[in-house]
Amino acid sequence: MEINSLNIEKNLNNNLIEVSDQNNFLQSVLGKTINTAIDIGLRAALPDLIENQVINIKDNMLNYGLKDGVNKTIEDAINLGKSAIGIVTGNFDNISQMQDAVKSGGIIDGVSTLIDTVLNQMQNAGVINKNISTAIKQGKNIILNNVENNIQKTFSDQLKNIENLDKDISNWQKAFTERDFNSMEKSYKKVIVELKNIVPIEKTISKARTIENLHNLIKSNGKNFDLTEEEIELANKLK
Repeated sequence: MEINSLNIEKNLNNNLIEVSDQNNFLQSVLGKTINTAIDIGLRAALPDLIENQVINIKDNMLNYGLKDGVNKTIEDAINLGKSAIGIVTGNFDNISQMQDAVKSGGIIDGVSTLIDTVLNQMQNAGVINKNISTAIKQGKNIILNNVENNIQKTFSDQLKNIENLDKDISNWQKAFTERDFNSMEKSYKKVIVELKNIVPIEKTISKARTIENLHNLIKSNGKNFDLTEEEIELANKLK
């Protein structure tokens, strides 16, 4: 079954893997990490309060600038960190660069300052009293330690996810060489799942896109592995 180049391009473009911007991905992941750490820290700093009272304080912190402040803190840390490690423009090439940038960008200090600012605003507005504000500030180290530990875990998990993705890509390539479409399909599905859990790294995404292009091309071609040079070249171009 022969497919002309126009149909190939239409088919492959419709199936290209969608990836989000690196900064957006990092903001989402780090934002959840910081949010969880604050939840844990508030409960530890305010042991005498019931759950609903702690939740109410957290909600008020969000209303008084915590949510936007966290996003801004992460954005500033990423941008400052990029500059500190010499990435003036463009994206990160690997997880290690991201770790170095986030650390160099002072994200922990930024979260610390943000919490103080939000608590002061809430106290001035009469939303919380001085005792509550002081208790949270005194327990702030619990929050910051959780932020730091969870960020480290986040990047460790990312490294593991990329290792798993590379393994699935290698398994797909092996199956492709052996013309074993069933094994290819199995590895391909794993690749798609893994891609949803990793930060977009261009080198990794490029390999995955090539696999997706070739996989769908073979599948739409009646599982025929006898691709023309034109088809293979086009599949590699549409990354």
